[in-house]
Amino acid sequence: MGKRILVVDDDEMVLMAIDELLKWEGYEIEAVSSGEEALRKLDEGDYDLLMLDVIMPEMDGFTLCKRIREKEPYKETPIVFLTAKSRDEDRSRGLEAGANLFLSKPISPDKLIGIVADVLR
Repeated sequence: MGKRILVVDDDEMVLMAIDELLKWEGYEIEAVSSGEEALRKLDEGDYDLLMLDVIMPEMDGFTLCKRIREKEPYKETPIVFLTAKSRDEDRSRGLEAGANLFLSKPISPDKLIGIVADVLR
């Protein structure tokens, strides 16, 4: 079984694209569209990598990231933001919230595959 990745983004097209791209590379993908859904999934399963968007209704990615880091099993799990936000202050907030990487959309498929492989090594 491949490494498990939880992808959280409220854009259905982004979820489908990441799902197709990373499944092709042998990863097991779980895609959800809200922070609350993500927190439920984290309680149900074990993930090797978490990919979060910043801009989502109800709970933004920064808040979600902080809540994930409060969960004992996920204190060290890699978290990567993949978001349209690209300002330096957004990047700083993401890293302060507990993320390992902050990537801006759009990103080339090859670059994303390479980054995921590096993070999961």
